Formats: sequence, structure tokens, C-alpha cells
Amino acid sequence: MKILVVDDEKLLVKGIKFNLENEGYTVEACYDGASAVQMAAQGGYDLIILDLMMPGLDGLEACQRIRENSTVPIIMLTARSEDADKLLGFESGADDYITKPFNILELKARIRALLRRAGITASQPGAQSAHLLEHGGVTLDTEKRTARKNGAAIVLTAREFDLAELLFRSPGRVFSRDSLLDLVWGYDYQGDARTVDVHIRRLREKLEDDPAAPRLIITKWGVGYYLAE
Repeated sequence: MKILVVDDEKLLVKGIKFNLENEGYTVEACYDGASAVQMAAQGGYDLIILDLMMPGLDGLEACQRIRENSTVPIIMLTARSEDADKLLGFESGADDYITKPFNILELKARIRALLRRAGITASQPGAQSAHLLEHGGVTLDTEKRTARKNGAAIVLTAREFDLAELLFRSPGRVFSRDSLLDLVWGYDYQGDARTVDVHIRRLREKLEDDPAAPRLIITKWGVGYYLAE
């Protein structure tokens, strides 16, 4: 599936593109509203992520112009969270709205939900297991946001679930503490790496048979953490 990401924050676009490509999406990017309208007119996109606040042609007007010729699903991305701004976005033709700073897992979930509502069948690698993630006797339901271990329900906090989902989606991939902070807590989170260590410890207490000798969530010393393959 092909996604267009539009935002004048190039570092943010780079991060979104990297994460979505890891999910198997094809991602193209531009950095202003006029380019977004032009690229959308060429067609071929299954979804567009469009920033609201951009110089020149802003996201609202770009969305309106895209809607003149296309019904492609659009997620409006903005630093403004007021209800009036959300209404303006929806009235301009946006299908969903997410406020910065955001959790990349939430954005991915919004994308999947919007594509399902649009009737677009996922074809990226791993799509068959996107709803249920299973590993080592633990099952995560990413739609209901519930967890089970050997069939028994486990209570995870929202942040613990986000962290577990990220690890479960990429078995064997080592995530540094800094990357986990960026991906789970948000790119502008002001806390430190000890936050990650605390949440990993809590996850192990809930998911591991023996938290003192973890066999599921493994430490890569001097680097970070990964889910055992």
C-alpha cells in the first residue's frame, strides 16, 4: 500500500517514513501543501497524512483541493488540539485527526483502522497477524488492546501495551533506549532512559515465567532491548 506523508518538519517526516516502511508500506513524502495537491492529483495513494500548519498553502486548503478530485483517506496531523481546529479539519475533508506529539503506534493503528473503513485490504508483510500478535505464550490483541498469557488475561497499562506491541511487531530487532523513548513516549518526551528500564521491568514481571531470568524480552547489554526470536 502507498502512503503520502506531508509535513514541513523534515525530521518528523523521516521518522514517520522509516516506521511505516518497516510495516511494509510504500511511503512518499513532500513538505508543503502545493506539492501535496500536485502529487495527490497523480493518484495511486491509499492514504495521505497531511500536516495542518505549513507555510504557503496550509493543510486545510490542501485537503480541500485534494477532495475536489479524490476520496483518498486523509489523516490530519497538527500541533493544535482545540475542538474548533478538529472541526475545521473534518469540514475540509479529513477523515481522521491526530495531535502532535503523538505515539507512532497510535498513528499506525489509526492508519490500519482508516484503511479498513475505506475497504482497502492490507497487503504489507505481516498483515495477517496485525490484529493478533503471539509470541512465547503471550497474545496481544491490538484492536481491543488486551493481553493474555497462556490464555489468562493480563492487565497492562497503556504505555506497557504500546511498548509490548512495538517489541512484538519486530522480533529479534534491538531497540535502543533512546529509540524506544522516541517511538513509544513521543519524539519530544523530556524524560530519560530510566523510564524505559522501569517499564521493561514491569513488563517482564507480567509476561515472563521468571522475570529474573527473562526468556521473552531480552537485554542487549550496552544497547537496549529486543523480543527473542
